[in-house]
Amino acid sequence: MMNIKIKKIDSLNRRMSLKIPWKDLESDFYVSMKQFSKKIKLPGFRAGKIPRKVLMSKFLTSIEADFIESSINKYYLNALKEKQIFPINKGSISDVKFKFENDLEFNVEFEIEPEIKLPKWKKNLLSVEKPRYVSDEEDVKMALEEAQRNNAEIKSIDDGSKKDDFIICDLQEVDSSGIPIIGKKLETRYVRIGQPPFDGNNQKKLTGLKQNDKVVIDVPINESGDLGRYELKVKNVERQILPKIDNKLVKIVDPESKNLSDYKKRIKVRIDESYQKKSDEIFENNIIDALVKKIDPICPPSMVDSYLSNILEDLEKNGNNQLDPEKAKQTYKPIAEKNIKWYLIRNSLLKEQGFKIESKELESEIKKLKSQNKSQASDVEKHFQKNENKKRLQDSMLEKKIIDFLLKYLKAKDVKILTKDLRNNVTQRVQNG
Repeated sequence: MMNIKIKKIDSLNRRMSLKIPWKDLESDFYVSMKQFSKKIKLPGFRAGKIPRKVLMSKFLTSIEADFIESSINKYYLNALKEKQIFPINKGSISDVKFKFENDLEFNVEFEIEPEIKLPKWKKNLLSVEKPRYVSDEEDVKMALEEAQRNNAEIKSIDDGSKKDDFIICDLQEVDSSGIPIIGKKLETRYVRIGQPPFDGNNQKKLTGLKQNDKVVIDVPINESGDLGRYELKVKNVERQILPKIDNKLVKIVDPESKNLSDYKKRIKVRIDESYQKKSDEIFENNIIDALVKKIDPICPPSMVDSYLSNILEDLEKNGNNQLDPEKAKQTYKPIAEKNIKWYLIRNSLLKEQGFKIESKELESEIKKLKSQNKSQASDVEKHFQKNENKKRLQDSMLEKKIIDFLLKYLKAKDVKILTKDLRNNVTQRVQNG
């Protein structure tokens, strides 16, 4: 029987000391020896048929080392299972002691999830802001203009370009004397006149151009604002011919609308629904942030490292392989720590309150989603045939149960936000670069 001792180093780290008697090792040792013999070539013997006595006399030290390497993890995992301990990182093994016909001894240090002390649930435990967005007619106007642009006719222009036209062109970088730099040509690019960086002085240069015209422009080439000089050769000039915003356009973009007036009302409803969804998401995040701040659990370093490694891997997969790894880690570390803290708190809440999603609840939710998307019911059903998609839905439903529970213990403060102010903030950011 294994002798297992657990020592608490701190709130996260544990040291496990293991001692396994020879009598419990013996059968495993000889199995390991047999596997070892298959890897050995010895004159006069076939692989795997070398007598035990010969093996012991010539290779005992190697056999002992091979046994430790191949078996130590097994005893460690058995000990974790026996003690119902669940490390969150790979254990560090040290102080290994073993000789033939003697006990095996070793230590393993590892991290465990910290114990989360949840607060006493009481009224107004948390104070949280809830945004309340107030849209206006400008939002409706912008939606109408977007529908107008989406249904614009694109027409080639041969009488000279002007503001808001698109120039299809080749861009050849040139040096200060105007000589082309080899390997620095960008073919078939779209440039919109009047949009940064093709506004200001560049806009003047790009106005009135026709097919095959050439002009030299200066554009920023990095975040510092350094300029690169390019010779632009026009391949074509295209202009958007916008349709009128009338009942005819409405019938194209939203056949269910009776007329333009009805379409505006429907747009307003959709805008408000979209902002309500955004408000709910921000409110839920604010609740989570407030609870994380209230409890502020210890964040295990190994979990943070693993989280950041996964982020870097995803960034590389998405083509961001030029990103400095250390800079990326510093950028994403606060996000990693917040999400890990919430993960730990969430798990403790689930255990304390016994929240779970029964299979009937899950199937009922899937049925509801199919009903809401009748035209795509078969796609919805196919989507949830995959276990990982069912698991994501289940997690989302659990999250809602937790949020509904927390709503009883918070003081919510409505914060009115005018969409006009949001638009002004965006405009200022664009003007400030």
